[in-house]
Amino acid sequence: METLCSPVNGNVIKLEKVNDEMFAQKMLGDGIAVVPSEDDFVSPIDGEVTLIYETQHAIAIKTECDTEVLIHIGIDTMNLEGKPFSTKVHVGDKVKKGDLLTNINWAMILTKGLEKVVPIIILNKKVKLINDTEDVEVKVGDPILNIE
Repeated sequence: METLCSPVNGNVIKLEKVNDEMFAQKMLGDGIAVVPSEDDFVSPIDGEVTLIYETQHAIAIKTECDTEVLIHIGIDTMNLEGKPFSTKVHVGDKVKKGDLLTNINWAMILTKGLEKVVPIIILNKKVKLINDTEDVEVKVGDPILNIE
């Protein structure tokens, strides 16, 4: 079993609460979402960066146990053409939990009327939330879900 940690300070919410049907209905997989209180995002788990969307709004990491993690920064942020993102990693980079992945200009995202929420999806395995309470405050590195 692997444990996914929070990539940012903020509040965790259940995926079902995300205002996007694809995430709320778990079409890509199960997971959790974080409403961040800061701009820097770190790796929530050890692994290799396998995908960075051209628009920098999503980053995928694969662990040594073949767990595929997708971090989707904001909702509908792909339409911003990468402008609010400053990604610090590249595809093929090995990352450790806590390594800086990207910096986000949330002010720019909010001025476009988009939501400040980050779904974190496990694409290929089942998960179990560590804390079942709604709107729980977390700090970087706090365990937020177990991957089975």
